[in-house]
Amino acid sequence: MTDRRGFLKASVLGASAVALAGGAHALAGSNGTKKGSAGPRVISTWDFGVAANQAAWGVLSKGGNALDAVEAGVMIPEADLKNHSVGRAGYPDRDGHVSLDASIMDADGSCGAVAALEHIAHPIQVARRVMERTPHVLLVGDGALQFALEQGFKKEELLTPESEAAWKEWLKTAHYQPSANSEVRDYGKTGMPGGKDNHDTIGMLAIDANGRLAGACTTSGMAWKMRGRVGDSPIIGAGLYVDGDVGAATSTGVGEEVIRNVGSFLVVELMRQGRSPQDACREAVMRIVKRRPSASKDLQVGFLAMNRHGEVGAFAIQSGFSYAVCDAGKQDGLVPSKSVY
Repeated sequence: MTDRRGFLKASVLGASAVALAGGAHALAGSNGTKKGSAGPRVISTWDFGVAANQAAWGVLSKGGNALDAVEAGVMIPEADLKNHSVGRAGYPDRDGHVSLDASIMDADGSCGAVAALEHIAHPIQVARRVMERTPHVLLVGDGALQFALEQGFKKEELLTPESEAAWKEWLKTAHYQPSANSEVRDYGKTGMPGGKDNHDTIGMLAIDANGRLAGACTTSGMAWKMRGRVGDSPIIGAGLYVDGDVGAATSTGVGEEVIRNVGSFLVVELMRQGRSPQDACREAVMRIVKRRPSASKDLQVGFLAMNRHGEVGAFAIQSGFSYAVCDAGKQDGLVPSKSVY
């Protein structure tokens, strides 16, 4: 017959076993590996995300991991000489310097970033080295360049003839006022290049066959920015955030507004509370609009998110934001985002 002391001891041991099991489950979750996801999928911002997704899918479709996929994916627009908002062909700051920002983040919270990095064509690769080979998260400016060179990256002149010509044209008026989606090409009126030239960011999120999430974000920033300006893209929690237990989010548009609201972290936390990716992105956008109702009518911010089940959502302030989706059933899908205006 079990006495009271024996009963209590058995109860405590049983509770400890349950707690240990729960702890093991929690640790498994923090590792970012999830069963029952929708399978490999990659999403990214804007139409140049289509080609980027194809490179990422080349990794995912062979059983590769999400972190390798997003790195490979965003390197495509970084290398594209026709893309003036990401990578080596980016438009310079108002003093004629091309500076690049990038961040990368894994499901377990590991992350790395660089900002105001000059002379290195692929900042996303340097960001990953920061994550994997230093005790830090973010390196900037000359320090980031020094680290990159020590890691064996090649120093290059990034100001292309086309970008230099555009900068010299801008200098005739030196007027600076970003316009939503940069639809207008008249430098004299907007101070900004138009069309696809100043979408300013590629943010990419992926989930692999093991259900592990990762994300990357890279940009040359706003054309004609003040020297030293850093937007949201390399700021963990602003331009990019990944939590393997919940989901991932990235942003595009006017980085200052995203930083003020810690936008991507907010989207992930809203998903943690049970919001769908679509609803979480919408709420994050509405917080920007509510805080700055008059200013928001003339600027663009968009969020893109994917939860740990592979469900996708996006929302923007202005119409015109689109995102690309690639998985086993959709290889080159471009989806228009819903918006406030």
